[in-house]
Amino acid sequence: MERILIKTHQLTKRYGPVSVVKGLNLEVKGGEIFGFLGPNGAGKTTTIKMLTGLLDPSEGEAFICDYDISKQPTKAKALMAYVPDQPKLYGKLSAREFLYLISALYRVPKDAMKERAEQLLGMFGLRDRADELLEGYSHGMRQKVVLASALIHQPKVILLDEPTVGLDPASARLLKDVLQELARQGAAVFVSTHILEIAERMCHRVAILKDGQLIAQGSPEELRQKVGHGGESLEDIFLELTGGNENADLIKSLEEG
Repeated sequence: MERILIKTHQLTKRYGPVSVVKGLNLEVKGGEIFGFLGPNGAGKTTTIKMLTGLLDPSEGEAFICDYDISKQPTKAKALMAYVPDQPKLYGKLSAREFLYLISALYRVPKDAMKERAEQLLGMFGLRDRADELLEGYSHGMRQKVVLASALIHQPKVILLDEPTVGLDPASARLLKDVLQELARQGAAVFVSTHILEIAERMCHRVAILKDGQLIAQGSPEELRQKVGHGGESLEDIFLELTGGNENADLIKSLEEG
């Protein structure tokens, strides 16, 4: 049986009287790609920031590889990687220098650092421009550098917030292939996305968040059984469970964009 690598227990975040995330209970196993879905403002990014230790929960706990992210942050963060929706890079560094910097932060041995950096630069199609400054990179290329840097220390847990934003179709397909390979190697991959087609094709299980509360989780097939319609797409299920046919135009535009 695969080990549980991400776990939350009654995870809650409040800002004053407003609860943004409410009593969230999740478990994600190694070898699993887990999709985290919800309308805008549902609490997805807040949840990911609590999982990474960037936000402290108001109540509850979050564990990465059995380490409490609030009480044992150094041990937990050493085993994870986080790709935010709007990554910030050091524009005066080259892609290769940035990978070396992240390697040093994670204390990757120098011989392994160079080998992994070259492998990742090649994988993401960055080798020809690896020594150019990042300030001259397009958004999509910067996103690839962030993804490469997230994998340089071979994390057990990968948390991604809208990772396909700014990627062309070929790069998005590459990302999907990379994440599937990481899962095959035993990593837990936690992906927040608006693009439901990607979630349906890639994720073993998904969770749907609405107004900070978990309203459904399971495989796409299990969710079809939940709504009582065998042939519906994940988009149809999402709209039905979130009461969201009013969100259909927004979701359609996001998928097409």
